Amino acid sequence: MFLRGKVAFFVTSNVHKFMEARLVFAEYKVAAALLRVEVHEIQDDDIENIAKTSAMEAGGKCNLPVIVEDAGLFIDALGGFPGPYSSYVYRTIGTRGILKLMRGISQRKAHFRSVVAYCDPKGSLRCFNGRAEGRISRRELGTSGFGFDPIFASSNGRGKTFAEMTIEEKNRYSHRAKALREFAKWYVTSFRLRSRY
Repeated sequence: MFLRGKVAFFVTSNVHKFMEARLVFAEYKVAAALLRVEVHEIQDDDIENIAKTSAMEAGGKCNLPVIVEDAGLFIDALGGFPGPYSSYVYRTIGTRGILKLMRGISQRKAHFRSVVAYCDPKGSLRCFNGRAEGRISRRELGTSGFGFDPIFASSNGRGKTFAEMTIEEKNRYSHRAKALREFAKWYVTSFRLRSRY
């Protein structure tokens, strides 16, 4: 049973992210509400700054406690590229472009990082982080997921790419699920504390 009033307002235009979040929050009996609020995503070398800025703008526009998630794929052999510019790089060169950049490179270690930024109506901010280790596959594998999922083989997922996993399986290993769980644990605890007074 979901606790009355325990809702996480997730600001995103990405329905895939929301579906992943909804399943994670259900583990903690937190309801997920999708909010579509137009926010300007800044360009920055730090994904935490991007998530914080978007959360503050979204919170100010809707006057609700909101969360925003930002993530990046960091490839060791490319000096951490595309990192905080992953969304733009995916839109411009896609998974095939990354595989082309990696052609002939044997060192394929990479990781995903996720930051979930929470902002309450008073403007208070809190961030939660998640990380998933893996490598860049030699070719696209799988049809699930989104973004760079078809070329990211998880270290903990028996070498399967995120796109070869169901949402439930991906949520066992993904950077986003880890950050969302950290948020959910804190949110449930703070909700209980607020309910006492």
